[in-house]
Amino acid sequence: MAKVSIGLRGWRFDEEEVFTDDGEFRALDSVPEDTRKRLIRLTYLQEKPCDACYLVHGEAEQRRANQAEIVYGEPMEEVLLCSEHEADFLYWFREEDGKAAAGTETFRDQFHEWFLAGNRAPEGYGGLEHVDTDPDTLPTPPEPAELNRRLNENYEGERKRIDLKTGEITTVEEGEDAPSLGDVDLSRDYPTK
Repeated sequence: MAKVSIGLRGWRFDEEEVFTDDGEFRALDSVPEDTRKRLIRLTYLQEKPCDACYLVHGEAEQRRANQAEIVYGEPMEEVLLCSEHEADFLYWFREEDGKAAAGTETFRDQFHEWFLAGNRAPEGYGGLEHVDTDPDTLPTPPEPAELNRRLNENYEGERKRIDLKTGEITTVEEGEDAPSLGDVDLSRDYPTK
């Protein structure tokens, strides 16, 4: 069974779990739960900036940050990187005890703290050699609207809703209103992480 990266390098999926024999994405409800959560999370992460670039440039200069190409860690605690900063992450993970944070809720935060303290990989530190056998033959992950459409196409009288941040899928009864936003002021700029 071949392993493939989809959208971003790093997370690897069993090809047979994700794709049909025709090379199309399987229906989400036929994909194992952990794999489904990662796929859904990828649609949210697809065009996010590299964490390290974002830390260098800040919110005001976010446009200068490279788009993420690589994802490491577990969903919701992942680190997004461009190829320029992958070596810094790998150095932290391998040589600076970052491996001890793997699977914890502080994984991303610990890398961010190390990076913000001015730490970097030494010049010439080797990263990973990624092998792209034929990346153009793999379909890109569906857009969020398409994911919702596919998820709901076989259900009458109920809809399913995907939380793109967490990957959770919940059932919404016919006619049920969207969750209340309470006292949220939609015209206000709220801080982001």
